[in-house]
Amino acid sequence: MNQTAAPLPWQNSSLPVEERIRDLIGALTLDEKIGQLTTDAPAIERIGLPQFKWGGECLHGLCCTGNATQYPMPIGMAATFDPALIEKAAATVSDEARAKHHDPAWRNTGRASVGLAFYTPVINILRDPRWGRSQETYGEDPVLTALMGAAFVRGLQGSHPKYLKVAACAKHLGAHSGPEKLRREFNALVSRKDLAETYLAAFEALIKERVATIMATYNRVNGEHCCASPTLIGEFMRERYGFDGMVMSDGGALGSLHTSHKITKDAIETAGLCLRNGCDQEIGRNAYPFAAEAIQRGLITEADIDRALARIFKVRFQVGEFDPPEQNPYTALRANVIQCAKHIRLARDVARKSMVLLKNNGILPFTPDKRVILVTGPNAADIQVLLGNFYRGGSGDMRTIYEGIVASAPEGTVVTHAQGCFLTHPNVYESTWTFGLAEWADAVVMVIGYSPLMEGEQGECIGAPDGGDKAGIDIPANQLDFLRKMKEVGKPIVAVVTGGSPLALGEVHDIADAVLMAWYPGEQGGMAAGDLLFGKECPSGKLPVTFPTSLDQVPDYTDYSMANRTYRYMQAEPMYPFGFGLSYTTFEYGGLTLSKEKVKAGNAIKATVAVKNTGARAADEVVQLYLTDDEASVPVPHWALKAFKRVSLEPGESTKVTFKITPEMMSLFDMDGNPKLEPGSFTVTIGGSSPGARSAALGAPAPVTATFVVK
Repeated sequence: MNQTAAPLPWQNSSLPVEERIRDLIGALTLDEKIGQLTTDAPAIERIGLPQFKWGGECLHGLCCTGNATQYPMPIGMAATFDPALIEKAAATVSDEARAKHHDPAWRNTGRASVGLAFYTPVINILRDPRWGRSQETYGEDPVLTALMGAAFVRGLQGSHPKYLKVAACAKHLGAHSGPEKLRREFNALVSRKDLAETYLAAFEALIKERVATIMATYNRVNGEHCCASPTLIGEFMRERYGFDGMVMSDGGALGSLHTSHKITKDAIETAGLCLRNGCDQEIGRNAYPFAAEAIQRGLITEADIDRALARIFKVRFQVGEFDPPEQNPYTALRANVIQCAKHIRLARDVARKSMVLLKNNGILPFTPDKRVILVTGPNAADIQVLLGNFYRGGSGDMRTIYEGIVASAPEGTVVTHAQGCFLTHPNVYESTWTFGLAEWADAVVMVIGYSPLMEGEQGECIGAPDGGDKAGIDIPANQLDFLRKMKEVGKPIVAVVTGGSPLALGEVHDIADAVLMAWYPGEQGGMAAGDLLFGKECPSGKLPVTFPTSLDQVPDYTDYSMANRTYRYMQAEPMYPFGFGLSYTTFEYGGLTLSKEKVKAGNAIKATVAVKNTGARAADEVVQLYLTDDEASVPVPHWALKAFKRVSLEPGESTKVTFKITPEMMSLFDMDGNPKLEPGSFTVTIGGSSPGARSAALGAPAPVTATFVVK
């Protein structure tokens, strides 16, 4: 910004921000104010207000900005169960954003310029595996989602006492997880209990982390459009959770109020309703350019616009747009941090810790006698399955899974490749060369599953007939047929599965000797897979979502009740449980003690458990604490994850892990959505997976339990 000789009060960085905001708003005409309500806010030259670039995606790395470090999709980040690691990853993303914003090589006035306000993270609950955008989430659990989302916000926004490195955005308010095709007309019916307990819990957590903005989305919830909801925006976000930041609409969402939802009769009514109910900014120009007409109709006053502008301008002050660069340490970041060696190493580490070993009969890690390895399958050499959705740019150091296996193979090991089959349709000509290569090999790695061409947001994937959603969760029939034929060759098979949500892997599990869930693992996904297959690292990822055996175990897609959904309320036994993941070593849990067996309501207790590495490999274990309210007056989860900790143990090493169980963890939500701590018995379960017979059957260590009573 060009500083004048006599700066206006809003340009004076020594004044309180609230005073500067009031002065800036007071300097604007009504038309100028309305022009600032949308994301294409123009410059106002007469007072020196510059144009500001709102928006940008950085879900797992900068999107649409050219070369940038690309991490695993958030569903893979969640599988690390490592918030500290994900905070580091997010910090590198915001470093690269600041570098591109300030470095002269990247500064331009075109559409490719990089701003400082981003639409990330996604904290919706993965309630149904058909939702194409599942890959953008941190899974099905509200606590895991809250902790991972909060870590990403901390990494993006930084820790400076005055300035945000970049402004983060919690999205998509409120209950939003498909159907993708119906999002501009759908009305999700959600109980207040499910809203508070599951769908909105992570929003509360991110508000406590001072997330700068919240994005409200396309659909209705209980008849109220999310962008004009007095319940979601007013009661929950503003009043209950204390959010004082900016609420924006999803892209083009306001147009649906008067076109498809038919809540309002025209754009003027939409502008009035949304501004009145606390949606401060519109992404798009479907309603807010008509705010003056809404004032004329008496639907809002200029004070409503001023209130929205105060929240909008607050973000611009927080990122330091109007202050001298030397006052803001983030302005010194330059292009040398973009895709630097440190960031590439971190991307590889996150990818390694994200992958989940679901089965292993001893074939992994590959031993030196596996001198010839065939890598096959439709996704083995495909860059798409590294990146998932929301990248539209890329990295200069992407490694496919095939390339990573080649790079990780010991000297003297021959790695061959043939695609073998297509992603979703039978081979046009049935060549036998792939099976001939398999006969020559000592082991076969089949990289199968889904691709972002098959699942994602509308417009992201060209191979999804249901607007980005999946019609089913089965592995495509042609891939299964290829797997069956490969089994007939008689060589050990390792199935590396790509995808962004739960898949029905029953037959894959039965046929393959080992199954590794790789998700969409980012630019270093291939190197990470190679590290794990050859034993350079031990798998340590855990499932952030339940894998059902089939859709027969899943309620109707349009049913937003949590009954029979996720490990918390599901009645049937799943294929793979939440929190499950194997290692190349074994762990043992024991000696669980509680600091108290009886506790007065409102007091905390401590749970301490001993964890031992009983195998021959150094490895990480994710120690998970679940709580069950044994005497609740309302339906509560069978088990609810309350805390977890990743520990590193050498062979034979033991450690003690202590968790604090707070009154908030003991509380339930009543049918009105209010938190309530009831007296009675509680069961604590600590282990390496969610409790249940299926975890034990798949090889998870036996958990330990204890009970306490709240008086």
